[in-house]
Amino acid sequence: MRKKFFNDNESDKDVGISSLLWLTKMRQLLHHFSFELRRSLPNRCLLCQQRIDQQGYQQTFPQRMLTGICQTCLVSGLYQTEVCLGCAKPLTLLQEYCGRCMVSLPIKVIAPCSYHQGLGHLVSAIKYQRQMAALNVLSQQLAYRIQQLVNYGLIDLPQVIIPVPLHTNRLRQRGFNQAWLIAKQLSDLLDIPMDDEYIFRCQDTTPQAGLDGKQRRDNCHQAFALKVQQQPLNTGGTLAPYQHVAIVDDVVTTGTTVNEIAILLKQHHIATQAWCLARAEAPELRESL
Repeated sequence: MRKKFFNDNESDKDVGISSLLWLTKMRQLLHHFSFELRRSLPNRCLLCQQRIDQQGYQQTFPQRMLTGICQTCLVSGLYQTEVCLGCAKPLTLLQEYCGRCMVSLPIKVIAPCSYHQGLGHLVSAIKYQRQMAALNVLSQQLAYRIQQLVNYGLIDLPQVIIPVPLHTNRLRQRGFNQAWLIAKQLSDLLDIPMDDEYIFRCQDTTPQAGLDGKQRRDNCHQAFALKVQQQPLNTGGTLAPYQHVAIVDDVVTTGTTVNEIAILLKQHHIATQAWCLARAEAPELRESL
């Protein structure tokens, strides 16, 4: 008799989705473990291709952060000044928001660099060329930036890290979720648990690239849901398992995706901040970074 691996009441569709998610997680874990192998290989800068001399690094960068990028590219590729956590406008003082964002208090977005300059150029290599070494470098710099802001007293560490989920159709096409890989790296570096099952994408939306602000908002409207259907507290629902979470994505442009998730979580009184590898600022801000 053939051994049954699933319950009799599970449909073929459910079995197929479960198998896909299992295979995808295994593939993502293989990508994660391959980072350790790369660290043992000759180290060349991902941007300028020069051999990295670790003796030349300043002591401000921890030793574990020295893989994959040279000192020159690292320093020039990061934000050169403090930026508003709302809109990424350069700031002259160490504070959370610029004057304009102090009024609206948007979701805090933490990123180590601009998508349009320096290290930000590595983001597209991760998504479209599967350059996982670049993901390792940027995740390390994001973790370092987060710890800086915690030390400055500008943010608090969350209880859990949640990667922006992909729809199962997109996951099948791409083979991996870069947000999951980033979240896994941050979970290890910052010693914060990751929950990749609390939120799922219930709509197979169009890719956001190339859409304007309104199109992005319409595209992501109600695209996410909680795995466990909790009713909001004001309608008699139960207390959520978390009070403070960080949503992780590769890049934040208009903030539509993370804001849509934040709206969902706010219904359950969950505070949210967004962590990303790079921030795509408005055109008028790019020259001042």
